[in-house]
Amino acid sequence: MDLNSASSIVLQVLTQATSQDTAVLKPAEEQLKQWETQPGFYSVLLNIFTNHSLDVNVRWLAVLYFKNGIDRYWRRVAPHALSEEEKTTLRAGLIANFNEPVNQIATQISVLIAKVARVDCPRQWPELIPTLLESVKVQDDLRQHRALLTFYHVTKTLASKRLAADRKLFYDLASGIYSFACSLWNHHTDTFLQQACTGDEAAATNSLERTLLSLKVLRKLTVHGFVEPHRSVEVMGFLHAVFERLKQFLECSRSIGAENVCRDRLEKTIILFTKVLLDFLDQHPFSFTSLIQRSLEFAVSCVFTEAGEGVVFERFIVQCMNLIKMIVKNYAYKPSKYIEDSSPETLEAHKIKTAFFTYPTLMEICRRLVTHYFLLTEEELTMWEEDPEGFTVEETGGDSWKYSLRPCTEVLFIDIFHEYNQTLTPVLLEMVHSLQGTTNMEDTSAILIKDAVYNAVGLAAYELFDSVDFDQWYKPIRRRVIWLIGQWISVKFKSDLRPMLYEAIRNLLQDQDLVVILCPCAMCIIFLNGCLPVDDFEFRTDQFLPYLESMFTLLFQLLQEVTECDTKMHVLHVLSCVNERVNVQIRPYVGCLVQYLPLLWKQSEEHNMLRCAILTTLIHLVQGLGADSKNLYPFLLPVIQLSTDVSQPPHVYLLEDGLELWLVTLENSPCLTPELLRIFQNMSALLELSSENLKNCFKIINAYIFLSSTEFLQMYAADLCRSFCELLKDITTEGQVQALKVVENVLKVNPVLGPQMFQPLLPSVFRGIIDGERYPMLMSTYLGVMGRVLLQNTSFFSLLLSQMACELGQELDQILGNMIEMWVDRMDNITQPERRKLSALALLSLLPSLNSVIQDKFCGIIHITLEGLYDVMTEDPETGTYKDCMLMSHFEEPKVTEDEEPPTEQDKRKKMLALKDPIHTVSLQQFVYEKLKAQQELLGEQGFHALMETVDTEVVAQLQEFLQGF
Repeated sequence: MDLNSASSIVLQVLTQATSQDTAVLKPAEEQLKQWETQPGFYSVLLNIFTNHSLDVNVRWLAVLYFKNGIDRYWRRVAPHALSEEEKTTLRAGLIANFNEPVNQIATQISVLIAKVARVDCPRQWPELIPTLLESVKVQDDLRQHRALLTFYHVTKTLASKRLAADRKLFYDLASGIYSFACSLWNHHTDTFLQQACTGDEAAATNSLERTLLSLKVLRKLTVHGFVEPHRSVEVMGFLHAVFERLKQFLECSRSIGAENVCRDRLEKTIILFTKVLLDFLDQHPFSFTSLIQRSLEFAVSCVFTEAGEGVVFERFIVQCMNLIKMIVKNYAYKPSKYIEDSSPETLEAHKIKTAFFTYPTLMEICRRLVTHYFLLTEEELTMWEEDPEGFTVEETGGDSWKYSLRPCTEVLFIDIFHEYNQTLTPVLLEMVHSLQGTTNMEDTSAILIKDAVYNAVGLAAYELFDSVDFDQWYKPIRRRVIWLIGQWISVKFKSDLRPMLYEAIRNLLQDQDLVVILCPCAMCIIFLNGCLPVDDFEFRTDQFLPYLESMFTLLFQLLQEVTECDTKMHVLHVLSCVNERVNVQIRPYVGCLVQYLPLLWKQSEEHNMLRCAILTTLIHLVQGLGADSKNLYPFLLPVIQLSTDVSQPPHVYLLEDGLELWLVTLENSPCLTPELLRIFQNMSALLELSSENLKNCFKIINAYIFLSSTEFLQMYAADLCRSFCELLKDITTEGQVQALKVVENVLKVNPVLGPQMFQPLLPSVFRGIIDGERYPMLMSTYLGVMGRVLLQNTSFFSLLLSQMACELGQELDQILGNMIEMWVDRMDNITQPERRKLSALALLSLLPSLNSVIQDKFCGIIHITLEGLYDVMTEDPETGTYKDCMLMSHFEEPKVTEDEEPPTEQDKRKKMLALKDPIHTVSLQQFVYEKLKAQQELLGEQGFHALMETVDTEVVAQLQEFLQGF
């Protein structure tokens, strides 16, 4: 694309792409999409969005297209990748002048520079960091701010890289610029504090913005830039300075009025200080040891003494409580049961904690948490009365304990009470005893104190197990105390009382007392722990079934009536749990829910967490419906398609549950439909992510193999093999094992075509065996894969052997001998009986043979054979004969009891496949006899006798015992 001629054309199309008229917009978008892979297109975009005289909307769109292009085409291995020449020009242009006047566009430019840095810095872009360091020193306010903004985004991006080589580069970067970053932060911080004191509001606002950005840079460098940060004087000096700066900023916030424009930014900076401490504690607990005392003194003083009154604000209180909680709960600071097994660092940290948390300190924290922070406020009481659903969501939503005061105080109370329960149990029981007797209903403060103490008793339920007889508390409790039941139900509650509890819950649902029934403990915890206890032995289906229809109907009505997303999520969660517990017995009642979910899915387009709850519900519905879930495919399959498509933004939230739904859909599918097959197009991109979801991806691939291997492999085997070849280069050993198990299943299900389809993978497996792979689990998997090829496709094994001899420049017999020798040597790596039998069958399949190498390794083959016989042969006590316990002759529909889950369609398919698997169809005892007999016939009596003499006499005797009767 010629820059001079193309600029005006691209500018015109970008202008059309900002139009509100779809007739103009759509063709423009199509044209821009076609240009994405044209050489020179991104140079034109760079010229457009750096031209400040052009329309802001056009420049904004240009920078977005540029940013998306980096994601798709910047890496050298990407299809239609940008040329190195153009990338060099673009890199220079991006950092030529930090003078973007529009904040939103400046942020986007900073982000895209960081994206390029993630790939190219420092190797292909060594000048980036020096340029940024020089630019943040300039006097021009705009340039300085934009450079600092870019410096932050680049640091943030580089800090997020996790490969060892990248971490080393970031460590080198951090040690090189840390001193400068500290000086920069101190300079801007001092400037802000001086300007705030003089009342120069505009200047203070600018300086505070720079203080915030430089602190963000330091946060990333401090937390992620050092292996042992406690050894760095500068790092520890900065962290100790954080406490002094916090005090200065808190005093500054006291003096600044609420209407001051700095106020919001100032509070964000204060919170960022606490995030530095929290992140450092999370990543480097032992390096934090020298900060424990000061952190606890500071946080406790701010939150639990008069020193903090009038200074602190709610979000800061939450952060201080989180800091205390992380120190209290940190496993690195907890000595082992046997002190001598604990590290000196752990003992030192524990000593500091113990010295700080004295009885008076713990008692004051406990009392203040309960009698101050647990008290319902006027605002909360009003909300409870006027908007019960909103009150419930506000109190319990998601990760609210991290950010909201009430949930945070409750989590801190739980953790401190658990850690110091012997000290605090008498304190809390004394508070309970002080509430005995009637309460004046006009005395609101007394009622709120009682509510707060009951709250504490519920939160401490597990710790108070031996101190409170809860069975006597049940009958008079109904409304607010239903929450307390939710806390205790899994701790101490007689099974015989459950029907009474079911009645109570049904009445609550019928009464539609939203404050009670929407409390997640009344709704979720009671259902999960009471109606549907985790312990299978405590749940009695016969107790619950009389209430199933009414409960399910009432819960479904509630789901339709409530409007808050979080509330719908709670109700869906309960419905899912009911479904999971009663399994197939839910089928008569789910019709209404099945019809409603597509509408709810459509309505929740902007609410990804609600969609996650819908996915969970669908998972349990599919499991409950079994093969009948095929009727849901018109709704189900598009949901799976969207949730697992990494090119769609919602996948960030939906992917994990979407994969789980995809898997259970396949497991319960009676047959492979074209639509179900088409969804697999999403898998290639998922495998490229190499994320924590890989395990489920492998399970999904296995499910397709079991469902219809021929049809599936004909369409996707080539892509799958390519993906696996790339994947195996840079995933963990466990990941390699999971990937190769997929290959093993392909070979098991399709022994003829399987080796051909996955041929590019097999040489690395062969090399792993003869090189003596040191990880037992991986070696076991290698031998499982090669055992399938050797036993079930001898001709392909011969071709593979020839290929390896050619590649390694060795004789074919030498390669074969090395493989057998390593196989015999590493047999102990194989722990699964099925795979051990497979090894015996595979190596025996080399017989009869005149090959000198095979005869030379005959003793080892017999040893593996004998081990396999010991693994699979069981003796009939009546006849004294042996039989192979792995043999299967026919398929029987398993009998399941009322409380057992019925087999899935995939379970049935696996059973049918097992009937064709040599492991389950070939008697190892008979196979050994036939192979030895054939070898004897081939060599003659004398030759065979000489061969058998290479085997230990005791081994021969044991082998003969197994072969009695043949």
